[in-house]
Amino acid sequence: MQTRRKTWILGGLLALLLILVACSQETDSMDSSDREENAEDVREVTHAMGTTTIEGNPKKIVTLYQGATDSIISFGITPVGAVESWQQQPMYDYLKDDLEGVTYVGQETQPNLEEINKLEPDLIVASKVRHEEIYDQLSAIAPTVMEETVFAFKDTIHLIGEATGEQNKAEEILTEWNDRVTDFQNKAETEFADTWPYHVSVLNFRADHARIYLTGFAGSILQELGFQPPKQLSDDTQDIIQLTDKESIPEMNADVFYYFIQDEAAETTYDEWTEHPLWQELDAVQSDQVYQVDEITWNLGGGIHAANLMLDDIYDRLDLEK
Repeated sequence: MQTRRKTWILGGLLALLLILVACSQETDSMDSSDREENAEDVREVTHAMGTTTIEGNPKKIVTLYQGATDSIISFGITPVGAVESWQQQPMYDYLKDDLEGVTYVGQETQPNLEEINKLEPDLIVASKVRHEEIYDQLSAIAPTVMEETVFAFKDTIHLIGEATGEQNKAEEILTEWNDRVTDFQNKAETEFADTWPYHVSVLNFRADHARIYLTGFAGSILQELGFQPPKQLSDDTQDIIQLTDKESIPEMNADVFYYFIQDEAAETTYDEWTEHPLWQELDAVQSDQVYQVDEITWNLGGGIHAANLMLDDIYDRLDLEK
């Protein structure tokens, strides 16, 4: 009897030991799986100010320049905080419906750090050209990524996609844009076969001078669409050509003009310059290809939504089917 009892006891202990080993192996396997999953949730995002570690998929995001606020909506994300717009404060009309409930955290050039901190964000999207000096302070609040400038909307889309873990969505957004660009190029080349590509000038009239935008938001998009720079351009290294006297009007010369007026004070400048005899000699004026455009979508918006609105406008101005 004692021998049989010992056998039962040893058998029971052996079974218990096997159960404990199996449980230990299962736990180790689960821990390993969890570690792998968590490792996948941690990303090193390289941006204009260096590299930032981001865990998971941020949901509470603050955007500190117009192009980021515009573009993040395309990801189906509403920021918890954003800087105010330059006009139509607190936000441009074309974005207001998508930004209902957003907290505004000051100006793009001077965001309110205290208000940002109150929102307890898990990601801040900023730009080096605006916020380099406060990068460390922003990073102390939440992981912060910075785009180099404020108008390169494609770079903004890539940065937001990587920072939020939505790279596939970013590629989808940009593929749709690239398809529209190709469509425009094909239709322009067909419709204007003998005269395409057009030379273009983006003009901005101000209170005491006029400007030609060669790059920036509108200029870069026009280049991508296939437009050529002004005909008498002597220096293509500049982003903006500032014209301070009417004798410089010939520098504007192009096949088509898109212009906007800075404010009411600039109306006088526009009237004086466009009544000058040199203005009447310009190719766009003589062919009736001078168009006033919306400064917000052509210059201030800076994101993918504004880019698409601008492209819509160009289709319409050139009477091309969208």
